[in-house]
Amino acid sequence: MKNITLLIAILFSISIQAQDKPSFSSMEVNHIRVVTPGLFSQNKSIYLHLDSLKEMGYAFPLPGGKVISAYGARKGHSGADIKTCAKDTVRCAFDGVVRMSKPYSAYGNVVVVRHANGLETIYSHNSQNLVHSGDIVKAGQPIGLTGRTGRATTEHLHFETRINGQHFNPNIIFNLKDGTLRKGTIKCTKNGNGIIVKQNQDNNRIAQNKK
Repeated sequence: MKNITLLIAILFSISIQAQDKPSFSSMEVNHIRVVTPGLFSQNKSIYLHLDSLKEMGYAFPLPGGKVISAYGARKGHSGADIKTCAKDTVRCAFDGVVRMSKPYSAYGNVVVVRHANGLETIYSHNSQNLVHSGDIVKAGQPIGLTGRTGRATTEHLHFETRINGQHFNPNIIFNLKDGTLRKGTIKCTKNGNGIIVKQNQDNNRIAQNKK
């Protein structure tokens, strides 16, 4: 009887976890460039408040890594290539939910994490993904190991930042040279079919006036 009761409790727990687990559409699970449902439905602009994040709320995706190919290089490189050593630990930049985790064309093994503020971060060429679609992840959590899967000539992390499917320079979010988070607020404005991403100038003027 005790064994039956324990089994029912375990099955009930699994059922609850399955209900709480975030779900995504087939497009979201299988493709990198997708529109985030409802992201700009209320306002033309959204803001990423980097200055409100506590120390445990973010992590550089490859601590100690060196940029070997910057954003925009090589005919429109969509992210930054960061290198340390083979099978080094790739860490999640912010709290979020894994939207996609699978082999994907030239990206090789890729992980895409959607964050609460609309930002998405992409980690690719992994030798191994350590998370699955629907997993809730925390900043600093290991999500993969560096590799050279897909189209890559050396083991490294290809790191991207995207809003509503559009990539932008990850150096706006992180100082990629020293691996630190930039402070302030990032303004993301919908402009036709594209998104303009830049430091919020109003926020910068307020900071200057306080000096």
